[in-house]
Amino acid sequence: MFQVIFNEISAAEISQLPTLEQLEVLNEFQVKPEDLEGIEEKGTETRFGQIERDGKKLYRYRASDVRIYFEVSKDHQSVIVHRVLSKNTFQDFLYRANLPFGDDEALAESKQFWALIEEGERARRV
Repeated sequence: MFQVIFNEISAAEISQLPTLEQLEVLNEFQVKPEDLEGIEEKGTETRFGQIERDGKKLYRYRASDVRIYFEVSKDHQSVIVHRVLSKNTFQDFLYRANLPFGDDEALAESKQFWALIEEGERARRV
């Protein structure tokens, strides 16, 4: 199982959830290397998704009404959570970016989405 590392932004985003929902999400979000293998072939039946742009892989995890966007560290020992978006925040982002709802491929092409992720990458890890 990977160690999970949050940055300041993603930690603040998850702290905005009600306490019980935080606990549920964190309990669910236990990532193993085999969870990320062959995601592109698994389709929509899995909670995990993969978004790629310019050779950079980003993963998505769905937990109830929350979407967690993360990458695997270079040493393959941990996952680094860049953003935690609640359903309402996420849908609002998709609407404002004129993207189809819930489409990972559309997110991969969205400059606004990658700017959001890059902001998380630059944030200090906690």
